[in-house]
Amino acid sequence: MDHLLAGVGRSDITPAPGTPQGGWGAQTHQRGLGADMPMYATALVLSDGDQTVAIADVDAIGFDGEWTTKIMDAIAGLTGLPRHCIRFSCTHTHSGPNTFRLGNISEGLDMVLGYLDSLPLRIAGAVWQAQQNLRPVRCAASSGRCEIGVNRRFHTPDGGMAVGRNWEGPVDPAVRVVRFDALDETPVATIVHYSCHPTTMAWQTKLFTPDYPGMVRQVAEQQVGGTCLFLQGATGNVTPRRGFTGDVRVYRHLGHMLGLEASRVALGIETLPRKEKFTGVLQSGAPIALYEDEPVEPERPDLRVCTRLIRMPLRKMDAPEALETEAERLRQELYRLRDEGAGEEQIRAATARATQAGWRAATARGYFGKEHVDWQMQGIRIGSVALLSVQGEPFVEIGLEIAAGSPFPHTLFSGYSNGAFGYIPTREAFEEGGYEVQTGSVFSADAAGVVVAEGLRMLRELAGE
Repeated sequence: MDHLLAGVGRSDITPAPGTPQGGWGAQTHQRGLGADMPMYATALVLSDGDQTVAIADVDAIGFDGEWTTKIMDAIAGLTGLPRHCIRFSCTHTHSGPNTFRLGNISEGLDMVLGYLDSLPLRIAGAVWQAQQNLRPVRCAASSGRCEIGVNRRFHTPDGGMAVGRNWEGPVDPAVRVVRFDALDETPVATIVHYSCHPTTMAWQTKLFTPDYPGMVRQVAEQQVGGTCLFLQGATGNVTPRRGFTGDVRVYRHLGHMLGLEASRVALGIETLPRKEKFTGVLQSGAPIALYEDEPVEPERPDLRVCTRLIRMPLRKMDAPEALETEAERLRQELYRLRDEGAGEEQIRAATARATQAGWRAATARGYFGKEHVDWQMQGIRIGSVALLSVQGEPFVEIGLEIAAGSPFPHTLFSGYSNGAFGYIPTREAFEEGGYEVQTGSVFSADAAGVVVAEGLRMLRELAGE
């Protein structure tokens, strides 16, 4: 086979009005009113004849192990692909349907369960469609810069730590773009990779949105052509410069900015490079040099995939029994306040308490008594491009360190892939404390170092070193 094969597919996964919405402990409503933009599962399948790899980009905050298994099983069953060759990534939008905090739902649970039941085959259908559309392509990559994100670990005046805007903290402004063209140089697919939490739309909104990643895809498809996938980066401690709002104009504006920069980069990529040849001089008002630009067919890119479980160190967990009892008590209190028509602030506070308690109980239930957990890492090589992903929510410093040490010219490191929740903070963050460390993480302070070391080792393997 002289060329890499690529195909794209897409399935609409927009929830129906009335489906419970949930990415926020501070929200007081349960059901979503409708969708501001469609939500999609978008798939890219790549094959060199021997190796086939599927990448699914899904507008969702994420899924637990049970639902991730159902989705992966559906993709594998419909396409015949082995599971280790499937990457299932979520954009991590916080204004989608409630797919992971079902215990807080007292109204509309049947609708969200019906929605969840429908997802595995809808997502698998997008991958299957991409598999049917395979055709020869060339690919190349480049990067740009966009600053719509800010470090979110804000030191409050009283010495505490809150999720806010830390203008001095690290971010990754790189916009990494991979372009796939048909042999006639028409666009087939574009991958856009960026690191920023999709938390623009917050507890105030009753509209389902894909947040800024959805707008990025729309702009890139309008400006470049083909189908765009958005791959989230290492965003555990990065938030939009403007966010926590109910104003849909804000996420559309940020996504438009990022989408235009991604489009600029994509339009500047030549998948079929050309060699300049001077052919003479034409006399005009001035002597004009003449050239013929001769196409230079690039080598077919190596396609490789590597998937393994890495051993991640856990922090010490409290016993789950008391935590589960407390979580259930707070859920019942929340249900009571809703039934009684309590004030918005009462319900907001009760929702936050129930959400945090439920998270602590689930963490303890899953990890109590363990010192390590197997955590999936996956690497996909496409020539000079490496897509490296882990489960959970790695801090941006992890992605920056991996990209800096990578043997590949273009390294796209991501979290939110192949299921599981849990922040992966840096050692410095453990010393500072804060939400991501005290509530959102199951790991010890050594975990970030493990991800970096194992990530660089996998990249070296993919590079053949």
